[in-house]
Amino acid sequence: MGESGQASSRSDAVRQLVDIGLGTVTGKSIHLTDGDKLNFMMLRDIMKHLKIKGAETDVDFIAETIFGGHYWAPTWEMQGLFHRHTDRPADVTLVVDTLDMWNFIEGCIEKLSPQETERLKAANHGYLPRFAGFDGNNENSLMSIARFIVEKMDRFSRFKEHDFNSHTPTAAGYRRMTKAFEPIRATLGFGRELSVDQIVELLKEER
Repeated sequence: MGESGQASSRSDAVRQLVDIGLGTVTGKSIHLTDGDKLNFMMLRDIMKHLKIKGAETDVDFIAETIFGGHYWAPTWEMQGLFHRHTDRPADVTLVVDTLDMWNFIEGCIEKLSPQETERLKAANHGYLPRFAGFDGNNENSLMSIARFIVEKMDRFSRFKEHDFNSHTPTAAGYRRMTKAFEPIRATLGFGRELSVDQIVELLKEER
């Protein structure tokens, strides 16, 4: 392999993939006890007996890796499952706080009078504010968390039709907005809504 890290031949490419798999095992992403192995084999037998079709996991392949001790192989073949990424708690907190804040903002906007709507638009470059998501290139982890919360966990359903990729960084602005929103949040609910002036002040933090 050259200094650039690129594979110089097909064998080098294979070697790199094997190294990735071995590295993941070294990081203890895969560890099977004897009980784990027995449970898996019993589940495989049940699946075969029930003739389950369309399973995402190739149970025969996994069985062969267990029989042969090839624990690097699943991390190669199933990189979407055996990876070392975990969401940072701080990222989850930022996303939840952001979704909660925008849920209040967009809910309030839906109830504005025509005059209030025009006043808000005038203060926001002529359009109504809307949750834009996070940058898919630079804030992909945040975008992924937001999409998972809304689409897989069915929270903040207002955003189900939103495009979560803002195509421009938003995290820093949302961090400032949520900090400013925190004391306001404690006053909301039970019929109390955001005012246009409060929304305008929050939007100033975004820029």
